Amino acid sequence: MTTSTMALPAPEQCVIRYLLHSRAQAHPDKAFATFANGDPDWTAAEVLADAQDMARMLRAQGVRQGDHVAMWLPNSRQAITVIFAVNYLGGVIVPLNQAYRGRLLEHTIALSDAKLMFVHPDLLDRLAEAELAQLTTLLVAGGATSPSPKLKVVDPDTAARADDLELEREIQPWDLQSVIFTSGTTGPSKGVMVTYAQTFAGTTQQLVSRKDDDRGLLHAPLFHTAGIGAVVGALMTDGSVGVLERFNTATFWRDVRKVGATRAVIVGSMASFLLSQPVSEDERETTMRIVIIAPVSPETVAMAKRAGVDWYTTFNMTETSLPIITQLRPEKTGECGRPRAGVEARIVDDNDVEVPRGQVGELILRTDLPWSLTVGYYKNPEATARAWRNGWFHTGDGFRVDEDGDYIFMDRLKDAIRRRGENISSYEVEGEICAHPAIEDAAVIGVPSEHGEDEVLAVLQLAQGAQVTPEELLRFLQPRMAHFMLPRYVRVIDALPRTPTHKVQKHVLRTEGITPETWDREAAGFKVTRDRIGAV
Repeated sequence: MTTSTMALPAPEQCVIRYLLHSRAQAHPDKAFATFANGDPDWTAAEVLADAQDMARMLRAQGVRQGDHVAMWLPNSRQAITVIFAVNYLGGVIVPLNQAYRGRLLEHTIALSDAKLMFVHPDLLDRLAEAELAQLTTLLVAGGATSPSPKLKVVDPDTAARADDLELEREIQPWDLQSVIFTSGTTGPSKGVMVTYAQTFAGTTQQLVSRKDDDRGLLHAPLFHTAGIGAVVGALMTDGSVGVLERFNTATFWRDVRKVGATRAVIVGSMASFLLSQPVSEDERETTMRIVIIAPVSPETVAMAKRAGVDWYTTFNMTETSLPIITQLRPEKTGECGRPRAGVEARIVDDNDVEVPRGQVGELILRTDLPWSLTVGYYKNPEATARAWRNGWFHTGDGFRVDEDGDYIFMDRLKDAIRRRGENISSYEVEGEICAHPAIEDAAVIGVPSEHGEDEVLAVLQLAQGAQVTPEELLRFLQPRMAHFMLPRYVRVIDALPRTPTHKVQKHVLRTEGITPETWDREAAGFKVTRDRIGAV
């Protein structure tokens, strides 16, 4: 472990409330956000005023310091205002994936502990039959009809405002800024507790080759750590952010130029999609100068070189703060770099015993800066204890250290699947598949995609005498889960391979992969479209 150059940040360095005031005081007319949709630039003074106005509305609705407020909104000025307003009151923002529906939606609402939730109007119908836990009030811009007699709908633009914005105590770096949901592996999705100090640590470490006029890019959704980190990080580093409603392959380079972004995170599938497009004038004349690519692969490196930008990579999770990082222009496939200052990393076996250099094991981490890794999973002490064993955070990811001392990502040891930037829980997909009466059991695994990352393969064991076609199964699943979770591949076998204790041997299925009889929905012409949500 190298000696850390960081110290625990002071509240005024990392707490949203105090940063909003200092930015507005230091340079009130400087643009904090520029929008690809044509909205006018949002200055630091306007950001503070909007956040305070919404905070007054939330206070009138009863929100107090430490309360959780859920947010189910696409990228927009309104969504960013919600984050800042909740944090201004010392509350905890809990953003939800707009693709959630069914049991996964109910699970995250219950785990959020939120009584209030900001909701886009296009999503209201999904709440009509849902179990709502503590949720009592929906905040919907423009007003709407309640989808349930159990829910009150309030228009945040016209609702009453309170005068009092005082805090019960000073907000501290170790207080929670957000709870971000990450995919479950052996159980339902978990809520990662993220402190202000953790966000600060990750934000300051990612700014390799930083310039004062850099502008980050928000194209990942705000329920992802890359999305919320782009916005909060811009505030913490006295920077600015270009806001896209979503990543769009066809318009990406045009949007980058429109907002003047100079830095961005590009994951493998995005790079593959961008390379499939012809070189445009917007790409040749891009304002982008440096990207974080993840992972290092021939496709991601080729994308950066074609665009004429610098690149580097990191290893990161929602639970961590960029603990491993490369120098500029790495090209070794799977390379993640070396532990940054203040981070200690080990590669260990199942008993936390360090393995020899070159051998694959699990990456575990700890830091010398308190609060810079997650404090755990909200309302899930069992998962927290499993992750924080023997004083180390266990990533669940397979790594090796090569002859140069670089940390090389090998594979996920857990059963999470990553498809086009989205983390998918095999457990959750299996649960929905097994709700079909024809299915006796199912195993869901990731298989390599031609675009990088994974595709979803569902291996089915049918109930005795039952029949179901892949098309029938997918039509059953479509209203029950997010579009990106729907299996691309479906395979039916007589019996799933099992251990003597009846656990499914997924490694056997991974080795077999796509067999000749496996059904491919893309080859079959079965269309899956994402839910499109209108602009706020």
